[in-house]
Amino acid sequence: MRAAVLEQHNAPFKHAQIARPTIAPGHVLVRVRASGVNPLDLKIRAGMAAHAKHPLPAILGIDMAGVVEALGEGVASFNVGDEVYGMTGGVGNVQGSLAQYAVVDARLLSVKPKSLSLRQAASMPLVYITAWEGLMDRANVREGQSVLVQGGAGGVGNAAVQLARAVGARVFATGSPGSADIIRHYGAIPIDYTSATVDEYVARHTDEVGFDLVYDTVGGSSLDASFSAVRRFGHVVSSLGWGSHALAPLSFRAATYSGVFTLLPLLSGQGREHHGEILREIAKLVDAGKIHPRVDEHRFGLDSVHDAHALQESGKAAGKIVVDID
Repeated sequence: MRAAVLEQHNAPFKHAQIARPTIAPGHVLVRVRASGVNPLDLKIRAGMAAHAKHPLPAILGIDMAGVVEALGEGVASFNVGDEVYGMTGGVGNVQGSLAQYAVVDARLLSVKPKSLSLRQAASMPLVYITAWEGLMDRANVREGQSVLVQGGAGGVGNAAVQLARAVGARVFATGSPGSADIIRHYGAIPIDYTSATVDEYVARHTDEVGFDLVYDTVGGSSLDASFSAVRRFGHVVSSLGWGSHALAPLSFRAATYSGVFTLLPLLSGQGREHHGEILREIAKLVDAGKIHPRVDEHRFGLDSVHDAHALQESGKAAGKIVVDID
């Protein structure tokens, strides 16, 4: 099969013919049709993601969508020919999606949303699983709650806005002035963090009470701001909880905090079936018209993965970047 192979960190991908992987029990052989590009893929390529190391030479690509070609022993949840999607590799010595074929743990997969193309489906797994784990699994978001998403125009932020809206929450999202239209398009009230302090936007939008739930997708000072923006007995979730933070503002509100580490099932092998469950629920919401992905229009193939990464690094993509594999 053809694959884009990374032999050295920060080096160009090598386009190579390599052996097709051998199917294993509990796994399926997938013909990959599309590979989503995440900021994390760039960090792994640069050797800067200590929490997501991938030994070299490596086939990167965390997100994928494709067609089931063969079933391993014990797999009864899929049929040959099923169109599937998932967050399936590219970390922890698990082959990623920048290749024509991948052997994938069946627990990580779901049949893709019927209303989406494979290209659209490949844009969703990492960001929507991350958003789901924070909102649904950790915070139990409910109808009528006030939800603040820090970084609402980003990948995880955009997904969190849509999921919170889908359950009937009132959603607000911080962003730059240039991202206000995107945030508004997905049903959230934009907050320009460059022109308003935390105290000012909390007073304006919650009558100084604070938000029931804050999902931080930015980290750093944004997480510190979240501890001050949450209401008494509220909940803060973060998918980027690194660094040193003062917990006093959270404690004074008797509020709680949860962290999200979406890669843990893929790296450890524990909890993988839950990722498949989440993706099945996401597919239902997509087909019901409640959420939809935003995909950049630029087209890339295995021979131009480096260009796809360059666009991601530039910050100029209008949505999720997807590499067409086949």
